Order: sequence, then C-alpha cells, then structure tokens
Amino acid sequence: MMRSVHARRRLAALLITVLGASAASISLAATPSGRPAPASAGSGSSQQFVDGIVAVVNRQVITLKQLNVEVADAENNLKMQNIPVPERGALQRQVLQRMIVDELQRQEADRIGIRVNDGQLERAVESIAQRNQITVDQLRKEIERSGLSWERYLDDLRNEVRFDLLRQRQVDSTVNITDAEVDAFLRNQGLRPAPGAQAAAPMPAPQQPAAPRVLGLAQILVAVPESASSGEVNRLQQRAEDLLAKLRAGADFAGLAASSSDGPQALDGGVLGVRPVEGWPDLFIEAARGLNVGQVSGIVRSGQGFHILKVLTLGEEPQAARRPAAPDMSAAPQNQIPLEQGPMIVTQTHARHILVRTNQITSDEQAEQRIRHLRDRVLSGDPFQELARRHSDDGTAPQGGDLGWLSPGETVPAFEQAMNGLRPGELSEPVKSPFGWHLIEVLERRNQDMGQDFQRMQARQILFQRRIEPAVEQWISELQGRAYIENRLDPQQNRGSQRR
Repeated sequence: MMRSVHARRRLAALLITVLGASAASISLAATPSGRPAPASAGSGSSQQFVDGIVAVVNRQVITLKQLNVEVADAENNLKMQNIPVPERGALQRQVLQRMIVDELQRQEADRIGIRVNDGQLERAVESIAQRNQITVDQLRKEIERSGLSWERYLDDLRNEVRFDLLRQRQVDSTVNITDAEVDAFLRNQGLRPAPGAQAAAPMPAPQQPAAPRVLGLAQILVAVPESASSGEVNRLQQRAEDLLAKLRAGADFAGLAASSSDGPQALDGGVLGVRPVEGWPDLFIEAARGLNVGQVSGIVRSGQGFHILKVLTLGEEPQAARRPAAPDMSAAPQNQIPLEQGPMIVTQTHARHILVRTNQITSDEQAEQRIRHLRDRVLSGDPFQELARRHSDDGTAPQGGDLGWLSPGETVPAFEQAMNGLRPGELSEPVKSPFGWHLIEVLERRNQDMGQDFQRMQARQILFQRRIEPAVEQWISELQGRAYIENRLDPQQNRGSQRR
C-alpha cells in the first residue's frame, strides 16, 4: 500500500521539495485551527449562545470564544491579502463551517491513530522555508510579523500535516489512474504514449500552442447536495446567478468568495492555484476559454454544484512568477508544473521491506518491538522474504516485501532517507514513517534514464489532480453525513439525529 499511494506523488517530490503531501492543503496563514473542548452534558440548541457554544460536532463543542479567535485571524489574513472583509455574520458562518470540517477530520485522525511527531513537523518547516528560499529563522520572523505566534503556527502546521496524512490514507488510495488513461492523455498532448513504443506515423513538428501552458483560477462555488430536490437545485442556481450579477455589477471577486462561496478556498478569496491548462477539469478549461486575466466566466455546473470562475494567470510559468511579499506558509505548494520532455538520469534503488502498522490495536512501542525482533531474526539467518510474507502488513508481503526499483521521491521522506543511507546488502535499523515501523534491506542500485517514465509520472499526477479534489469533497461530505452536527449560526447545516 505504501508504494501505491506514494507512487502517484513522485512528480511533486522530484520537482519541488515537499513533505509527501497531497494537493489539497490549507494555507495556514488563513486557517489556524482552534481545538474544541469536550461537550458538556445538557447543552442544547434552545440555549443558543447562553452556554457559550456555537456548534456541537458529535461529542465535541466549538465555543463562541474559539470562533471569535478564528474570525479575528481570518479578518487579519483577508486584510493582508487586500481582500474585502465580509460583514461579521457572514464571516462567522464561513469560519465556523471550516472549523466544523476541521473538527470532523481531527476526530477521524484520532479514530484511526494518525499522529505527527516532532521529526515530521521539523521536516515540514524546513520544506516550507526551502520552498520560499529563506531560512527557518527568516520564516519564523515572517510568521511573527503577520501577527501569529510561532508556537501557534507550529500547532496549526502539525494539524495541517496530520489532516494531509489522513487524506492520503482515506482518499488518495481510492483514486486510480490506469495506464490506458495515461496513454490517452499523452496522445492528446501530442506526446509518445508509452516508453519505447513505436508510433504509427512520425510525430509532427511541435506547433506554437494555441492555448497558454498554465492557467491560474479562482472560484465561487454554490454547493448542491446529492440529495437536493429539484426545487432546492433551482434555488441554489438562482443564488449562483445572483452572485454572478453582483460580479458583473462590479463586486470584488475575492471579497464575494470570502463571504459567499461554499468552496474550501473561500477565505483565501477562492484562489484555486496555478496549473498546466491540461491539469484543470475539462469543464473549467472550456469555461475559461477566450477569457483574459481578470475576466469572469458564466455559471459552470458540475457534480459539486454551480461554479463561477475568474482567470488569475494566463500563460505565465509558475517557476517564473514573482515571489509574494509574504511566503507561502502552507505545507505543500498549490502550483503544478507543465509537462517536460528529455532525458533525466536518476539513481534507483532496488529494496524490500517489512512493515508493522500502528493502529488502535498495535501501539507505536509494540510495532517498534516487533520490527526489532524481526531484525534480530534476519541477522540470525532467517530469510528476509519469508519473514516479510508472514509478518509484513504491507501489500508487498506476498512478494517477500520486494518494492522493485524505486526512484527518488517514490516513498515517504523518512523511508527514503533511511534507504539512501544503506549500501547494497545492508539492513536498516527500525525506521518509523506515517505508516508504522519498517525494516529495510537494499538489494542493488543503478542509474537509469527516467525521461519517458517521468513524463508519464507527470501525466499521471495531472490526471490524479483532476480527480482528487472532487474525491476529497465527497469524502468530507460523507464525514458530515455520518456525524451529528449542530450549527447554531446556520441551522440549515445541521446533520444527524443523535449524539455519537
């Protein structure tokens, strides 16, 4: 399972320094997360705010005090981005909805035992500093200059990394991109569909593209629930049309997104990021066709609801874009890089491993002890592959733990760092990763031209990105559907009939 999840992330790891994170991270400057307290007995909606509670999420509460802290942070962030601040009530509702989603994710991470240790947090900080081409000390000064304490930032970053690990485990593995889909995508881009394949006819000379290589978009989303009646759909469509009319009358797009969008990027002005054109859903590409920078599309209907798009960037390479005055402080960058061609020599490692997962039954200490015991058995002469077949919790167990040839960035950083420190034939000490504890053996190494493989990885990542965001939204919707949610600011968002 470790390889299947992280093989889809090789592109990001090879192109930019990342933590091994997915494409759906939250900007921490905009989303510091308050930690709700346990619900007290007898708190009910009839008390409204007398008891200081604005929402109940299963058995946890969100207090008015916590909400006010988050609203103040959101106001500060919007001002820093020169985004008009919504009126107080609208901003409270937006922030509270985000806090509810964060709390649902926190509870789910608790349920399946996902934790972020200090080493993972340090690597996240170093990655953010490196991506912004500054030192960790300079990053800290930028954070404190923004009005957020360093300790609060680290706490928020730990939550962001934890949520991303949760999404990796619960969502990423459900999105499968087939080789046939990659081949079809490359053919559509005028590229060779498979490494070493013979084309039926010579490739035409490259033409100047009619469309820009990259496209930056922002959106306002009016979400439509799956169970919505035709009358509800009509009402929501009218709401989208009213928002579009306001934009055409001169309303600020980012400000309207902050006050009215149902999208997760609402409090960042609806900004979705910059991608290769082919990395956007076909609906978005078609809606943005013919628009110039600053122009707004009509209403776009998708499975999520009604979208209004604004073109932010057109044709500019993400690498060439000027750095913002303040650094990007989130755990993973939003921008993607267009498809590239040409040779790329990388050092590959042939390795095998045994994984003992940590979960509610197997503690971290127990998993480490089991790996140490297995290591002693290997050193005593027991065949590694037999122990892997019997004891590994990874999907490679039937193959004796054989991972095949691994390229840089194909595994999580902790695993790769330990593997890279081994010589062929050498056995690792116990290695901890987000998946549990590993025992690694390096079999051999080679230098390989990965140019065509890398091109396929890029194509796979672009296709993956098209699907992962709707998949994450669907997963969050399912979390909400299974939960008891009492939202006292917006009762229409209530879910469930009993506390859990």
